[in-house]
Amino acid sequence: MGFRGLVVSIEKLCEEPFASIVCYPKASEGEMLKRLKELERLGVKALEFSGEKQVFNVPVLGKGCVGMVVLAYTESGKIALKIRRVDADRAGMQREAEMLDVANGVNVGPKLLGVSNNFLLMQFIDGDLLPKWLEKHKGKKRLKEVLRDVLEQCWRLDNAGLDHGELSHAPKHVLVNCENKAFIVDFETASLNRKPSNVTSIAQFLFISGAIAEQITRKLGAKNKNALIEALKRYKLDRNRLNFEQILEVCSLF
Repeated sequence: MGFRGLVVSIEKLCEEPFASIVCYPKASEGEMLKRLKELERLGVKALEFSGEKQVFNVPVLGKGCVGMVVLAYTESGKIALKIRRVDADRAGMQREAEMLDVANGVNVGPKLLGVSNNFLLMQFIDGDLLPKWLEKHKGKKRLKEVLRDVLEQCWRLDNAGLDHGELSHAPKHVLVNCENKAFIVDFETASLNRKPSNVTSIAQFLFISGAIAEQITRKLGAKNKNALIEALKRYKLDRNRLNFEQILEVCSLF
């Protein structure tokens, strides 16, 4: 049986393999009933199984150490639903929701729509992860606009005191939608207690080292890496707007 694009009502989630996805890695009757009640309270009517990842041969949008991300439907329409793994290293999804809420406060990240102990409801971003988006788009102007937008979002996160924590290696943490709007996603390891390093981390990922930096260099031309490293050092010492704009200038994003 093919599962791609299959929409499953809440009532049928008790059937396998769906139950073991909702209660990954293994379902129990008690845990499943508890989670179904949570979904009902959150207004979730059905889940849709589609995406490029696979769990028990069923497609999902994403899979990580904390949870799975699937499509879901509420009265408001299609959303992204993050499901906490039973074996996750945290007891609930509330802290991640708090971090996402802080990011939303500076217009960063998918919109937080709801949270319970085992589920996080977010705006669904219909788009591609940055590496795939880069493969599809060749225009320099559009690429510069998206890269500047990502850096501007990181500047706002830095100002809010929120460190994403995973932007130095971010192939899975930047989505670009069909309107070429970038979204920084996945705030499960974000913190308000660390010194924020979002701008310096993402600049290193995009322009200094790694496969994505090489791809961007091929599309936009080589940048003076030593000048960028010096600009990043100045910004790290004094996180002000002037020093941030010097980073944009070195990266030719004005």
